Amino acid sequence: MGKPYRPKDHYFKKAKQEGLRARSAFKVDEILKRYPFLKKGATVLDLGAAPGGFLQILADAVGPNGRVIGVDIVAIRPFSQPFVKTAVLDVLADDFDAKLSELYDGPYDAVISDMAPKTSGIRTTDEARSLRLARKALELAVTRGRPGSAFVAKLFMGGEFEEFRDEVRAGFEEVKLVRPEATRGASMEVYVVGLRRKAPSAPAPVAP
Repeated sequence: MGKPYRPKDHYFKKAKQEGLRARSAFKVDEILKRYPFLKKGATVLDLGAAPGGFLQILADAVGPNGRVIGVDIVAIRPFSQPFVKTAVLDVLADDFDAKLSELYDGPYDAVISDMAPKTSGIRTTDEARSLRLARKALELAVTRGRPGSAFVAKLFMGGEFEEFRDEVRAGFEEVKLVRPEATRGASMEVYVVGLRRKAPSAPAPVAP
C-alpha cells in the first residue's frame, strides 16, 4: 500500500512558504540538482506547464538571458519575467507544431514534460494515454532539441515502459530514471531523463 493522499503534506506547505505555484516544483528542482543540464542563457520548453511551478524553477535556472516556453491545455497565470512565455496549446492537436513554432522557432537546450492524462481509473488506459503524451514530448526533444540537449518526461510505469526507455536511449547518450522525493507515495509516475542528445546521423552518400 502506498502512502495516503494528503493534500496539505510537507511539500504542499513548503511550496506555499517559498511562493511556488505547485508542490511539483520540487520535482524538477531535484532533477536539476542531480543532473545540472541547464545553464544560464539556455532555452527550455515546458510541456504541461500549468500552474507554473516547473516554470518558476526553470526561469531561475536559465536567468534573464535565457528563454522559457510553457504550454498547457489550460491557461497559465502570466509571469512578470519577459523571458517566460506561456500559451494555451494542445500537444496532440494537428496544428500544435505550427503554433509552437510561432512562439519560438529555434532549437531548445531542454524539453521537459510534466504532462499527465486525465486518469480514468483503468490502469492500462491511463498508461497508454501517459505513453502517448511522453512520446509526443520525445518527438519534440528529438526534432527541436539541439545536439547535447536534455529531455525529461513524466510517465506512468506500465507495459510499454521499457520500450519507451529504449526509444529515449536511441536519441540520447545517457538515460536516467528518477522518482523525486516530492512524488506522492501511491503514485505510479517516474521521470525519464535523457542526457546529451545525440547528433543526427549524416545521410549516407549517394553513389554516383
